[in-house]
Amino acid sequence: MGGCQTQQGVENIEDSADRVDDAKALAESMGCEVTAFYLTFGQYDMVVVLEAPDDETAARLALRVEKSGAVTTETLKAFPEGDYREIIADIPE
Repeated sequence: MGGCQTQQGVENIEDSADRVDDAKALAESMGCEVTAFYLTFGQYDMVVVLEAPDDETAARLALRVEKSGAVTTETLKAFPEGDYREIIADIPE
C-alpha cells in the first residue's frame, strides 16, 4: 500500500509515528500483518507491505486508514514468485 501525507497529515507531522503505530494495531485487529514500513522519496511518502486474509479486508483497512484524513492510499496486489510462475505457466498459446 502506497500512501501520501495530506495537508492535514503534514500539519501534524509530529503525530505521524503514532499514526503508523495505530495503523499497525488496526491492521492486526483486522487479521492483517504489516511486514514492512518504508519512508520513501518520489510519488509516495511511504510504503507499507502487509499480508491480509483477503482483498476485501485489505480494502477495508485502506479505507479506514484514509478516514483519518491524514493520508491517502493506493493499494497494489502482489503475487509471490511461486504464484507468478504458476500464472505464466497457464497462459494459453
